[in-house]
Amino acid sequence: MIIDGVRITADFKADHEELESYVKFVKKHVPEVSSVEVKLCDDGAVDLNWTARHEKFERIRRITGYLTGDLTTWNDAKQAEESDRVKHQ
Repeated sequence: MIIDGVRITADFKADHEELESYVKFVKKHVPEVSSVEVKLCDDGAVDLNWTARHEKFERIRRITGYLTGDLTTWNDAKQAEESDRVKHQ
């Protein structure tokens, strides 16, 4: 079932309102949640497991005093300076 853009599954019979409350609870703490799994514990409590959406990000490095994501915009001299640097492992 999808509630508010989040896929939710439960291992017990739950009505829509109850499942919606679990989604709201998780989204309050993890806004980028993509799925929620609800399991009923032996003591009557519930166990909530969720998965967050994978966000793409750009790697930014500090090279020779500049912050950059890639070297394609650098001129030949700056690219040569970067390639001559000692790279530590």
